[in-house]
Amino acid sequence: MLDIKEAITDFSTALRGTLIGRDHPDYDAARKLYNGMIDKHPLLIARCADVADVIAAVKFGRDQGLEIAIRGGGHNGPGLASVSGGLVIDLSEMKGVRVDPANRTVRVGPGCSSGDVDHATHAFGLAVPFGIIASTGVGGLTLGGGTGYLTRKHGLTIDNLLEADVVLADGSFVTASKDRNADLFWALRGGGGNFGVVTSFLFQAHPVSMVLGGPLAWPASQAEEVMRAFRDFVPGAPEDLGLWIGLQTVPSAAPFPEQFWGHGICLVMVCYNGDEVEGRKALAPLLDKVPPPALDWTGMMPFPAVQAMFDPLLPPGLQMYWRGDFIHDVPDAAITAHVAEAAKSPSELSLMHLYPLDGAAARVGGPDTAWSARDARWSMVIVGCDPDPGKAGAVTEWTKTYWDAVHPFNESGGYSNFMMDDEGDDRVRASYGDNYPRLAEIKNKYDPDNLFHVNQNIRPSA
Repeated sequence: MLDIKEAITDFSTALRGTLIGRDHPDYDAARKLYNGMIDKHPLLIARCADVADVIAAVKFGRDQGLEIAIRGGGHNGPGLASVSGGLVIDLSEMKGVRVDPANRTVRVGPGCSSGDVDHATHAFGLAVPFGIIASTGVGGLTLGGGTGYLTRKHGLTIDNLLEADVVLADGSFVTASKDRNADLFWALRGGGGNFGVVTSFLFQAHPVSMVLGGPLAWPASQAEEVMRAFRDFVPGAPEDLGLWIGLQTVPSAAPFPEQFWGHGICLVMVCYNGDEVEGRKALAPLLDKVPPPALDWTGMMPFPAVQAMFDPLLPPGLQMYWRGDFIHDVPDAAITAHVAEAAKSPSELSLMHLYPLDGAAARVGGPDTAWSARDARWSMVIVGCDPDPGKAGAVTEWTKTYWDAVHPFNESGGYSNFMMDDEGDDRVRASYGDNYPRLAEIKNKYDPDNLFHVNQNIRPSA
């Protein structure tokens, strides 16, 4: 075996992209992560230009015994897109998007954000069900499951995945779909980055163009009333109405009205795929049950505008700690606990969101994809967040305390994309439920040595 310096030289020569070591002028910029609370120092960052580079990087990392992390959009909360002392396989330059409007399909490179895809598909009056932040990387979002504004009508992101190209732990290249490597395709749909490096995604897209979108907000004093009405309204609401509810604070900055700055609110975000008249008709049964909102910024807008609405509030580099849960029912006592804990928020950017998982997402069987929580009706995330590194401890403690207060009302597992890396194996197992043994068997087949373990890890069964 070559010594590490010779191996790095050979690897750098073979790489079409850029190999960034600790002495490279771009090293500090290249190693930065979305979560400013995470500070990792990889030995090398292989910024891949194409699939051949990914194959070379996997083989190099494996042969040199380096820990490997995969970076797509780099949006991961616990910083699993990097690894200190190891190799980051950086896919951020692999960004192509190709729309086939006749078949309503979209081929997406692994470095794309959901905003990149929205930009390309909107020209054709199409969209893929992604999340609610346009800067989110497509790779991590998809492999974890993917929930957002179109979930009620068109399912999770994984329910719209048609195939994926994958570089496996042995350096081989395969395509996974319902007809090819079907077991791998099953595992990729919710099983995270445990099974290989996805170098291309093919998605089903849907007709989405102009939508009735935007926020409605009520003062925190009315939050319990609004949350109860929202809980009761959602199951019977038209599936074209995408929406979620949150507890957060109005930032002390434009464009928010100054009289609301720093005040707690109950926020309902709306995205109705259709015309304004029908959208307001769909919302009416909710609004009839609650006081008039203090803020109503709903209106007709392009779908990508709704997707990107929160991006300015959550730029890269903030101090972030989050926890999530799957939820079946939201009793009144849980709502009371939520409102009480949200009132203790340590910063204006800290929040709790509750996303519906009904409709199309619930019509897929639990054993049909790696995402097993098809009987859950909600996905919750609590995010402690602030730009000041000095508040990292405060936002972390608030998140944990809040989660401890409401977790007894929730299911034992949660959405893997809303998990940190300090929650332990039991939480990972609980999140996959009855699907975990099958995932472990597939892991044993495709990655028996657990090369890809810098993730919410599923261990090989052997």
